[in-house]
Amino acid sequence: MALIEIEDLHVAVAGKDVLKGLSLAIEAGTVHAIMGPNGTGKSTLSNVIAGREGYDIKRGRIVFAGRDLLAMPADERARAGIFLAFQYPVEIPGVSTSAFLKTAINAKRRAAGLSEIDAMEFLKLVKAKCKALGVADDMIKRPLNVGFSGGEKKRAEVLQMSLLEPRFAVLDETDSGLDIDALKVVSAGVNALRGPESAFLVITHYQRLLNYIVPDQVHILSGGRIVASGGRELAERLERDGYAQFQTAA
Repeated sequence: MALIEIEDLHVAVAGKDVLKGLSLAIEAGTVHAIMGPNGTGKSTLSNVIAGREGYDIKRGRIVFAGRDLLAMPADERARAGIFLAFQYPVEIPGVSTSAFLKTAINAKRRAAGLSEIDAMEFLKLVKAKCKALGVADDMIKRPLNVGFSGGEKKRAEVLQMSLLEPRFAVLDETDSGLDIDALKVVSAGVNALRGPESAFLVITHYQRLLNYIVPDQVHILSGGRIVASGGRELAERLERDGYAQFQTAA
């Protein structure tokens, strides 16, 4: 049984149809990648999964771990194990990264019926994760993402993901604007979280990310639906031949 199953999803944004019958099933323990040109609905899909407002879901369903995901508010989805790594992470002035992380961890612990993490345990946990991911200790003292470089923002997101240990994580063009060193750090963080109980959906334009996060399946999104699926070689073919052949299929 799939950890997350999307069936015949139709979504409009500002009156324009964007997703037009997208279906996709992702099993626990796997990494799937979606590639496609701009404007085909990749970010729309990620935002709908996360529960962002402003999207008109006209038809279809998403089932996550046996639950109707579309009936759940965004915060409930997060507590249930959905995580979205943004293409452009949001800056939150006045809220330190450490305070944000502790609040998120405790929200998830409360939802699981656990006691809140104490300050010393939290500090020990965060320091260990920062060391493993190459995140500077002073970064967690700064306001969340404020003044962060592109690479620092993505490292902070991987740190969040590492601490929250989501069951299903969507990486929405997380490689955008990263240099090779930051790309390796982000990829190492994702690979460290791969396991039999979790799954990932990696959304990207470029095959280079998939050299580091090797997917089990690659899907081509064009015209609002999946038009081709295959192994890693599909991404290599796309890099070589471009999107034109798939746009014709759409």
